[in-house]
Amino acid sequence: MSTIAPQGKRATTRELILDHAFELARVEGLEGLSIGVIAQRVGMSKSGVFAHFGSREDLQLAVLKAAQLRFLQNVKWPALTLPRGLPRLRAMVANWIKWGHDYASGCVLLTATGEYDGREGPLHDAVVQQQHGWRDELCRAIGHAVENGELGADTDAPQLAFEIYALMLCLHHDAGLFGYDEASRHAQVGFERLLASYGIPPVKSTAP
Repeated sequence: MSTIAPQGKRATTRELILDHAFELARVEGLEGLSIGVIAQRVGMSKSGVFAHFGSREDLQLAVLKAAQLRFLQNVKWPALTLPRGLPRLRAMVANWIKWGHDYASGCVLLTATGEYDGREGPLHDAVVQQQHGWRDELCRAIGHAVENGELGADTDAPQLAFEIYALMLCLHHDAGLFGYDEASRHAQVGFERLLASYGIPPVKSTAP
């Protein structure tokens, strides 16, 4: 019994550190994570933070993983309640657009792609793995839509996934500069036009 409470407290403290590190990374990026600033925000010493994360890189990797989990919880998992194919693909994109609103002030995942695209090492590898994984999820949803006859048999899934991703990049770019409402409207219209180019009639946008 004596080990349960300390382990629970340790896990709670670790999550508290991660929460503060995540919020800091949204603004400063993973490279901007400062152990000193995080320790101050949490009310701990630097050594106390290091007791939970052996190095700054370990903390950066943990924040990246936490950001990925939040993304999946908000974007992918709710869409899985819908039928495979176009309904699920549309839901994934709609959730992704909403994610652009919730994280218009800074998306750790997108920022990380710019921070580590020209580097080597564990952080670069983790970013590449995360991005590959999400691109594969898009391709899987597109593939199901092709199987259902909702998209043409000649649909190039990686190409369509690339084009969807390009829309989302522009959404995050414009949401921060010009406001989410306008950016989300452009993204939704752009997505429907993209589907229309693959033979799917567009639906009327409900964006403000």
